Amino acid sequence: MTRFLPRTAPPIRAGGLVAATALLLAAAPPTAASAAPTAAAPVVALGGPAQTALHPYAEGGDGPKRSTARITVTGADDTAYEGEFTVTIDLTGAAGVADVAFAPEAGIECAATAPGSATCTGHGISPGRSTVTDLLLTAAEGSEQGDTGTVRVTGEARGAAFTPFTTEVTVGGPDLVMHRLPFDHEPVPGQQQQAPITFTNRGSRAAEGVVLTLRHSRGLDIPQRYSNCAYTTDGAWTTARCTVEGAFEAGATYTLAAPLTLKTTDRAYRDIFGYGIHEAGASAGTARGATAARAARGPAGGSDDVLRAVPAPRPTAARALDLEPGDNEHEADFRTENTADFVAYGDTASGRAGATVTARLGFRNDGPAWIGHLRSGESVAAVDFTVPQGATVTSAPEGCRGVSAEGTALPTGRTGPAPRYVCPTPATVRDDGGLDLAFGLRIDKVLLGAVGRVVVRGPEPRAAGLPFDPDPGNNAARVVLNGESGGPSPAPPEGPGDDAPGTPAPATPTPGAAGAGDTAAPGAAPNTATGNGGSLAATGSPTARAASGLAVAALTAGLVLFTAARRRRGA
Repeated sequence: MTRFLPRTAPPIRAGGLVAATALLLAAAPPTAASAAPTAAAPVVALGGPAQTALHPYAEGGDGPKRSTARITVTGADDTAYEGEFTVTIDLTGAAGVADVAFAPEAGIECAATAPGSATCTGHGISPGRSTVTDLLLTAAEGSEQGDTGTVRVTGEARGAAFTPFTTEVTVGGPDLVMHRLPFDHEPVPGQQQQAPITFTNRGSRAAEGVVLTLRHSRGLDIPQRYSNCAYTTDGAWTTARCTVEGAFEAGATYTLAAPLTLKTTDRAYRDIFGYGIHEAGASAGTARGATAARAARGPAGGSDDVLRAVPAPRPTAARALDLEPGDNEHEADFRTENTADFVAYGDTASGRAGATVTARLGFRNDGPAWIGHLRSGESVAAVDFTVPQGATVTSAPEGCRGVSAEGTALPTGRTGPAPRYVCPTPATVRDDGGLDLAFGLRIDKVLLGAVGRVVVRGPEPRAAGLPFDPDPGNNAARVVLNGESGGPSPAPPEGPGDDAPGTPAPATPTPGAAGAGDTAAPGAAPNTATGNGGSLAATGSPTARAASGLAVAALTAGLVLFTAARRRRGA
């Protein structure tokens, strides 16, 4: 979280006031020369939750239960401000409805300045969104369920304009709490588990309709489809949002009329299932339900079945009220014993000295599992490419970094092509997917059978293995320039376990029949070739292009996560 520039100040509580606080920024240094904005005044936006529900006031016990509303300020993306600012909080619109105390960030001081108002002052704000304060809200003594009030927050500073913010506080409301499901977290492919979604309304009024959200990663599936659910798939995730109409009474527990089925598919490896419940709202329930029904009957496939929630057969253990949104949803992690075969591929080409070719190389995932680091977001693997002798990289895919021939970082300040490149994958690699890389190579000197090595390995050299890969022998391949034939180049005989992954296969290319300024080596196609399922396009002199009858342009280098890797399976 971005924080304000430090200036220590103890939290100040403004009891008997109502909700909201905020921060601002900005201002040029307090000199006459800087008092006026240099160009357009920067705009600082105050923000927070549009609405906050309060637990009804209760006499005695441990005192009123608090709700928290976090107030934020969003400054310019690329500019930090260090001047003084003042935030004014108008509490008159919530008088008699809510009391508020402030827990400001370090460097912010808040105090009551007059009946029904308070100010917060500070110095400096960083770019982006920052937390100003947490408003600690409680229902005021004498308030009743349904009472509503507003708090308006404004700000000012030299040389900055502030967008005001208003938050609404309401006494009472539903508190939907999702129950955690007892899954087997180490399933096997094909295993099915029941998911009897159950939730309780621990609030003070009924929820007018609910929206059940189900989200699972690629290795899981929910075979049932319902007409009141909208289904979307985005990359590694599938999400179902199901609108269930009805009044869900305070104090009651509900479960699905029929439990869902969570299936572990053949592609499962490390997967996540999330399930949450939120109020739909009386006016929104019907419209959302209709939208969901139309979406479910679209391309995702629909059903006439309707997902329904009914009262649970017996109540669950009581628990104190908790309006924190964390109680509305849970996530379950699954670890499935499965494998994914990452298969490296390279390419071949021939050309004159000075010609530029485009080498397509990378790997494909032959499955059956997909691999994803959903929690950490770290790369699944890396492609390690050692450039063939006699060639220079003219263009490398975005995200690939040049390293020394030994795989170490290049000296600080060094620019230009490198003898070796490491290209990380994204955090997920689908089954039937992989990584397709395009390198531009200039042939500086024609060497017969110049060999470069392609290795798919772990993301870090010190952890080069792929623990999920059952066949490390196919993790390496070659890129060959001016070979004795224009045919495909097999992978090196040594696997990743036989020498350090990514190091060049031992080879001493000999000068080919074609030297600088001569034609390509005999038997090699001068402009195009196909190897290991990929093709390499070369650009040479106009004479060479005319002799081949082809007009081939160098392909633009690019790095893409691809599902079309299946086209290389036949190589």
